[in-house]
Amino acid sequence: MNLLLDTNAVIWMLGDSSRLTRSTAALLNDPANQIWISTSTIHEIAVRVSIGKLRMPYGFLETLASKGCRFLPPSAEDAWSEAELPLIHRDPFDRLIVAQARASGLTLMTSDRLLAAYGVPVILI
Repeated sequence: MNLLLDTNAVIWMLGDSSRLTRSTAALLNDPANQIWISTSTIHEIAVRVSIGKLRMPYGFLETLASKGCRFLPPSAEDAWSEAELPLIHRDPFDRLIVAQARASGLTLMTSDRLLAAYGVPVILI
């Protein structure tokens, strides 16, 4: 399975894994699954770190890469297709990863139940 992780999934995978369900942790640790992280999610985490709302471990990106995570930069088409999404959710980072999941055929792993309303495959954590 190809999984695109939302911000909370990334944070919990690296720091507070007790917040992940057993089945979610199993999916993240299954080598048969490919874990994708949008570079827009990295941007959102960087914004939170820079304003003091979040702390990330030293070597954060290297740790993700060592876990086999791949980074997915949004394309111009992904960014533009966000304009075509209904305004179910107002967070631009979440809307962009929904657009990426749709375009790339990825399953979104998130704690945000509202994102399932976009019709993309979602695994709730």
